[in-house]
Amino acid sequence: MTATPGATPTPTIVLVGHGMVGQRFLESLAERGLTANHRVVVLCEEPRPAYDRVHLTSYFSGTSPEELSMTDMEFIKDNGIELHLGDPAETIDREAKTVTARSGLVVAYDYLVLATGSYPFVPPVPNKDAAGCFVYRTIEDLLAIEEYAKTRTTGAVVGGGLLGLEAAGALKGLGLDSHIVEFAPRLMPVQVDEGGGAALLRTIEGMGLTVHTGVGTQEIVVGEDGAVTGMKLSDGSELSVDLVVFSAGVRPRDQLARESGLAVGERGGISVDEQCRTVTDPSVFAIGECALAADGRVYGLVAPGYEQAKTAAATIAADEASFTGADLSTKLKLLGVDVASFGDAHGAAEDSLDVVYSDSRSGLYKKLVIASDGTLLGGILVGDAEAYGTLRALTGTVPPIAPESLVLPAGAGESAQLGPTALPDEAIICSCHNVTKGQIRGAVTDHQCTSVPEVKKCTKAGTGCGSCIKVLGQLVDAELEASGVEVDKGLCGDFSQTREELYEIVLALRINSYQELLDRYGREEARGGDGCEICKPAVGSIIASLAPTIGASGYVLDGEQAALQDSNDHFLANLQKNGSYSVVPRIAGGEITPEKLIVIGEIARDFGLYTKITGGQRIDMFGARVEQLPLIWTRLVDAGFESGHAYGKALRTVKSCVGETWCRYGQQDSVRMAIDLELRYRGLRSPHKLKSAVSGCARECAEAQSKDFGIIATSNGWNLYVGGNGGATPRHADLLAQDLTDEELIRLIDRFLMFYIRTADRLERTSTWLDRIPGGLDHVRDVVVEDSLGICEELESLMADHVANYRDEWAETIQDPEKLARFVSFVNAPDTPDPVVGFVPERDQIKPDLPLLTIGLRPSEGLLEGSTQR
Repeated sequence: MTATPGATPTPTIVLVGHGMVGQRFLESLAERGLTANHRVVVLCEEPRPAYDRVHLTSYFSGTSPEELSMTDMEFIKDNGIELHLGDPAETIDREAKTVTARSGLVVAYDYLVLATGSYPFVPPVPNKDAAGCFVYRTIEDLLAIEEYAKTRTTGAVVGGGLLGLEAAGALKGLGLDSHIVEFAPRLMPVQVDEGGGAALLRTIEGMGLTVHTGVGTQEIVVGEDGAVTGMKLSDGSELSVDLVVFSAGVRPRDQLARESGLAVGERGGISVDEQCRTVTDPSVFAIGECALAADGRVYGLVAPGYEQAKTAAATIAADEASFTGADLSTKLKLLGVDVASFGDAHGAAEDSLDVVYSDSRSGLYKKLVIASDGTLLGGILVGDAEAYGTLRALTGTVPPIAPESLVLPAGAGESAQLGPTALPDEAIICSCHNVTKGQIRGAVTDHQCTSVPEVKKCTKAGTGCGSCIKVLGQLVDAELEASGVEVDKGLCGDFSQTREELYEIVLALRINSYQELLDRYGREEARGGDGCEICKPAVGSIIASLAPTIGASGYVLDGEQAALQDSNDHFLANLQKNGSYSVVPRIAGGEITPEKLIVIGEIARDFGLYTKITGGQRIDMFGARVEQLPLIWTRLVDAGFESGHAYGKALRTVKSCVGETWCRYGQQDSVRMAIDLELRYRGLRSPHKLKSAVSGCARECAEAQSKDFGIIATSNGWNLYVGGNGGATPRHADLLAQDLTDEELIRLIDRFLMFYIRTADRLERTSTWLDRIPGGLDHVRDVVVEDSLGICEELESLMADHVANYRDEWAETIQDPEKLARFVSFVNAPDTPDPVVGFVPERDQIKPDLPLLTIGLRPSEGLLEGSTQR
């Protein structure tokens, strides 16, 4: 059935709602040329045009509303789209084919497209509308939560699904103690199974959040002023909270459709056919979260909404298109934890089998669902979703390698990694825009795209949630190389060489100046220039790591070196979110005397600093103004402290347990070894930060296997592990050598670190480097243990130069008045502190006082500037 145009002089398309799906519909209209011969009117309820709700929580980490915007106003202007903000549709007269907006504007339509989205479900509990209760759906919701949280201490989120966990992370980021209340027996019950939920629970509780599963909210408790003071749960317990966020799911926003007589589903959603036309009226379409699709589902993900938008646009253009269902695969980073599910994640198919890898200590859980014939049906990934793009694309096929090897993490057993080049051309790479591998290859071969941005523009792949970007880059490079095109692997636009190649040039020719390196070996057009923010810190790090060997100053703020450093190195301190700095003295091996503890306490008290004992077994002090840093460090240096290099890409800490000295299970003196190693490698500049640990026995209390280099004591000596990583993408370290003496251990670590510094890419951790370098662990073992390249003597010599020439950066700084002159907020007013840096009290300490960002809203009255009225 084809929609019949009405009697308007110029066919008119009215879009109700301007979210992500609504914007995709407008783009689809433009792609099909419909904006050239149709009047397009958009009625939007919010005071701002379409923005990225998928990454809404990034607002709390510094992303502005403008950066979240998905609306190019030039696109609106060029296509003559009439965009009305803050003026939602209130009534539809289907007989007259008109829509009336809140402002009284009446628009006649030939085609009406409803993209009204969904609304948050708030359980019908007493006092749900009290002061301090919020939902988590729009930018305005976030602004309100941020403002209210300024004077609150404890928050709770009702709902442990995708958005609920993001909301809990936001509350934690705002400085509130946070609870998560989930009625289901596990977190994210739709996406993960019991095993995945357990891994996720352990990780989230390890972040300091309190999780309550299997209980519901019975009542919001309020005080005499009507504001939230607590929550009563279904198990009889009560939480003391003063802010509540409801994130218990969403419901289709179909009220406008109901009132106009359009059919809706029993549980909500505007009923549509396969062309996204409403089953009641062929002139009216519904797309996105407000639509009940032909397969009987309401889709809450953006990718199906995009497909519905394209289907509706195609149908209006009288082209063949249909929406019969969509892939519900999803990959997210929640509270810093990768969580992904794809295909038949819960194994609903008959006779399906599960292949599971679980490591509760590391928060890893991977499950693949396999059919009896070996076909990959789906899976769940928690803690490490690196393989998501490849596995999702392989769903529905028999993988070319055993499924067990696909779930094992690098460094654990016979793991194997399948690159995207192994995928068939019909494999979906970008599920948001339904882009196949074949289309990506075609963008390179047929449309002459030579970069990821060009392929994104050509195919829209990677412009949705962004989870396919890495696979996209690998495919583009592979296709270019297969076509005989030389792929530029240079460090940046100024150097055609890789970081490894620049290291070799600096070492071989003893070049100790960035400008000399740029003028002699930079790209022709870059010579004589200033370089860029990629190559300057990378080359600065190379020069610093080789300083004593090539005759450069080992002090990173000397001369030209000062201009090469990252922001943290400029003041030898970590810049914090409110413009203050942290002070982190080295506490080698985590061992400290009572006298030094007292010094830290006195300094923190005298300067009003926030103090925190870290996972690296040292004490961080936060809240120092830039002009206070020299005063603080003068007292620390006088007491025998030195820089902990928390600000630099260098060795951070070497953790330790108490070892055989105190522990009845200890087999070696782990504290002594940790101190020796930390003092040996302190200040060693490298491509990325370095972390280490020494455990006195196999019980592994220092968590050495999660470090860049970790040592575990045995009855016969030491075992050395390398390439471990905690953080967002955990990786177990690999065993490099075992039963080593003290001398053998130190010699191998010297070689390993200098080989890593020599061959790694910029900002590449040892874990990533070990996975990337040809030959992996076996090659590294051949080089540093067997000396297969004959370079071990040189590697040891480079490390010996570093050890012999180490100087504490802060001790040098406070002795030099010229160097101290940089520690001011304003060069032209050195005695004036930065007025923006402020603090408020919290738990007997301080926290940053972050002023609410001023958000400039676009005018809501009438048309937006640049819109065209026809």
